[in-house]
Amino acid sequence: MAAPISFSLSSLASKSQQLVRNERRMFAASDDGAMMKQIQSTHAPDGRVVDVKPILQVIENVLHHIIPNIDHAMKGGTGHIDALNDLTTSSAVDGALDALAYIVHKICCEVSCKCSGGGDAHATTMGILNMLSSYSWDAKVVLTLAAFAVNFGEFWLIVQLCTSNSLAKSVALLKQLPDLLEHSPTLKPHFDALNKLINAMIDVTKCIVEFIELPSEFISIDVPPLSTAMAHIPTATYWIIWSVVACAAQITGLAWELSSLAHKVSSIHEHLQSLLHLCYERIDEKKLLEAFEDFKRTIETPQMDNLKILLKIFRKEETCYLLNPDKTEVLIDVLRRKHVLLLISDLDISHEEIRVLEALYKGERVSSELNYEILWLPIVDRSTWNDGYEQKFLNLKSIISWYTVKHPFAIEPAVIKYIMEVWGFVKKPIAVTLDPQGKVLCPNALNMMWIWGNSAFPFSSEKEESFWKVEAWTLELLVDRLEPNLPTWVSQQKVVCFYGGVQMEWIESFTTATKGVAKALDIGLEMVYVGKNNAKERVKKITGLIKEKQLSHAWEDENVWFFWNRLESMLYSKTQHGKTIENDVIKQEVMTMLAYDGSENGWAVFFTGSDEMVRANGEKVLSSMKSFDEWEKLAKQMGFIPALRKHLDGITDDHHCTRLILPGNGGGIPERVQCAECGRPMEMYFMYRCCVE
Repeated sequence: MAAPISFSLSSLASKSQQLVRNERRMFAASDDGAMMKQIQSTHAPDGRVVDVKPILQVIENVLHHIIPNIDHAMKGGTGHIDALNDLTTSSAVDGALDALAYIVHKICCEVSCKCSGGGDAHATTMGILNMLSSYSWDAKVVLTLAAFAVNFGEFWLIVQLCTSNSLAKSVALLKQLPDLLEHSPTLKPHFDALNKLINAMIDVTKCIVEFIELPSEFISIDVPPLSTAMAHIPTATYWIIWSVVACAAQITGLAWELSSLAHKVSSIHEHLQSLLHLCYERIDEKKLLEAFEDFKRTIETPQMDNLKILLKIFRKEETCYLLNPDKTEVLIDVLRRKHVLLLISDLDISHEEIRVLEALYKGERVSSELNYEILWLPIVDRSTWNDGYEQKFLNLKSIISWYTVKHPFAIEPAVIKYIMEVWGFVKKPIAVTLDPQGKVLCPNALNMMWIWGNSAFPFSSEKEESFWKVEAWTLELLVDRLEPNLPTWVSQQKVVCFYGGVQMEWIESFTTATKGVAKALDIGLEMVYVGKNNAKERVKKITGLIKEKQLSHAWEDENVWFFWNRLESMLYSKTQHGKTIENDVIKQEVMTMLAYDGSENGWAVFFTGSDEMVRANGEKVLSSMKSFDEWEKLAKQMGFIPALRKHLDGITDDHHCTRLILPGNGGGIPERVQCAECGRPMEMYFMYRCCVE
């Protein structure tokens, strides 16, 4: 057994003055270049490997067991001994300490002898560093801390037992330990400082061990921040050993010295901890990049089926369970060799989108030719996750009728990076199509699904392009099946007007004037209010007024949302296929409609069954209806739509402000846009909007 240190009060004054001078001198000199060279000169590792972790766990167990008992004793409590927590298996500790017992004992003796004789702390520290020259830096601090735990543990055992055990009491008398308990109120500040220092020593030691164990394949020891940290570790090691010597020499004496030393060691810990945080960030970045490249290679390499790709979407530590449409846990294997749509969104996906997609998923999909599944991958910011977001996810998961992840955190971060950087997800939902072999058929199939529904299956870019080749700008393309009365109106050769905006005064004036024109020409007219994009509450209020005053037909919320979403989808789809407004009429018309909607003023478009069409912004079309007497004769000769078009062409508009507002979706925005009014290139601005109605 190593000789326990003699903790005496008798020579307190002289030792105090000596150590204060030594400590101040060492504080000033320890971090300069000369001292660093002196510390480094003791380091000559021979390659031996020490498993320090189980030893460190035992050290923590010993010291963290003593500290609460010190507090108890200082408050006047009687000594007591509790069973130590078995943090490590005895075999692991025995294995680690088997060849190290001698060196630990040697350090114990060095500290005991030098401190008992009032030796110089710096000289003792350098002596221990020379003694441990063959060991790595982490082993040096752990072995020294182990020696301190042995000495301090033996000391405190005697303190605890001396009141109830005659042998311990006799040993305590020989060591003058009764003074410790007798003067416990006076010594409390000293032990408070000691506790702080011990905790700081353990923290720094754990930091050093972590630095040594960082994976070299992800971070280089020659590059900051790890190289910076490694340059500080010799100094940190010196201060840990110096602290052990100081504790051993003055444990019952010098509160000021131990307090200042605790502050010094705590500062070292804070600095090392910040560098360790940077190292882990660098490691995480490297791991993320490697996982990203691995997923990229996998998804770009032909596969036998889609399972390997689906498995890589999820974190390796996660068991790949999904929730099926019945909310039952199933293995991801159920999607093997199937067409899979990866529905990617944040937690703000609208209920309208869910309902429309659900109608497609549960409707025509049942036929054998439309055998596809949908898997929802919610993308969230983990750094801001809270109970509110958790509940929002659970609510969405409960109403979604296709496959979902069990939790957003199950998605591999590298896959999220790929989704955002390669597939272009930002905010607006996308659906990536995987065929049964895992090949990406389209980076966003939602556009074609909104435009053509399940008839676009298997939702490939080639299928989308083939649809556009035979498509024209017609009333059917614009309205789809949103207006159930449309076939009847067309068969009756009526003029059909779709209009929008959110200014009730304009709506009343426009509908009244237009009905007057239709009556004067004795033509059939049907008018349908289609609202405004992203103005749900205002549109709902206006729709109620339109119906109450019987001004025209008006769509419900879901149809309004789908109408504008289809138009945006047409624009993005055309842009993905490289179409421009110069060479594509449909894209030109779609952008004009969206530009009308970007204004606060109204707008209108008129169709006939023969797909004659004319459109205009609210100001122009209202003034034309009010000045009908100017083109009435022409209308009776040419027909309503040709005459209105000619009249509109004759209106000069020197002052206008056209706005086209499109949601950013990571690459689907056209670079060049022409004004719907004058044809000149429009300026591009960035707009950040939060609309809560």
